[in-house]
Amino acid sequence: MEVSRKTVSIVLAFFAIYVIWGSTYLLNKIAVAELPPFKLAAIRFLVAGIFIFIIAKMLKVNISITRAQLKNTIIAGFLFLTFGNGVVVWALKFVDSGFTALEISAQPLVVLILMWLLQGKKISAMSFIGVVLGCVGIYLLVSQKELISQENQIIGMLMIFVCMISWAYGSLFVGKANLPSNYFVNTGYQMLTGGIMLVIASLCFGETWTWPSVWSTNVQWSMLGLIVFGSIIAFTAFNYLLKVVSPEKVSTNTYVNPIIAMILGWWILDEQITLQSIIAAVILLTGVYFINSKRVLTKPRGIGR
Repeated sequence: MEVSRKTVSIVLAFFAIYVIWGSTYLLNKIAVAELPPFKLAAIRFLVAGIFIFIIAKMLKVNISITRAQLKNTIIAGFLFLTFGNGVVVWALKFVDSGFTALEISAQPLVVLILMWLLQGKKISAMSFIGVVLGCVGIYLLVSQKELISQENQIIGMLMIFVCMISWAYGSLFVGKANLPSNYFVNTGYQMLTGGIMLVIASLCFGETWTWPSVWSTNVQWSMLGLIVFGSIIAFTAFNYLLKVVSPEKVSTNTYVNPIIAMILGWWILDEQITLQSIIAAVILLTGVYFINSKRVLTKPRGIGR
């Protein structure tokens, strides 16, 4: 059976947001150990945005945009990148990369709740079970004494949760907003505007800026990976998927991201994986599965009926 081009594009796009984004937690953790968080995020998205427009020009892609579309890309850039990503990078100064990814795996739960609150979407029985499991998993995850006792760990976890709300609302907003039809161009505008706002945030917080030549080799490679793969490729794939599949489906990248992040964090950074974290992960990801399941719970038939 011949596979359509759209099907291949969707599969590759999901691979990008599943695997590539799973590794960005590690790359951000390495880079933020040396660079200020908002500066790190600003450089990543500004450079990626500029490269996207250079590539678009080389390919003779129309990059024109209306005033309404520019306004919407600024809003999306803030929700996804300036706040949604910049603050997560800041939190990584205090929270392990694998733990961060695992907490963010509850994003489908947040998306579902926002769809219920803002769009009146009915929550099915399966999804309700998923919400309950998700809440239990989050509680087990954040209630670990060895994590709570660390300095700024609690505020880091709280800010990550707020970022999840920003990303979830951004997903709903982008799904219906008037944005450039070309996903590559759309990504470029979001990164450029989001990066500019991150520069402003960095300057407001008094962060020190240095040339890449003085960074360590590990940080240089991490930044390159974040720009090329984590930003240009994966974020373009993310925006594409938000237009061709439902927000709940896009948020299923949280099935794989925490597993990739936890393995890489343990393998490369010697981050601790506790038994309680593993149990929390199983419960939380099971909840995510139930939220995204299309199955319907039915009443059991009585004997003789």
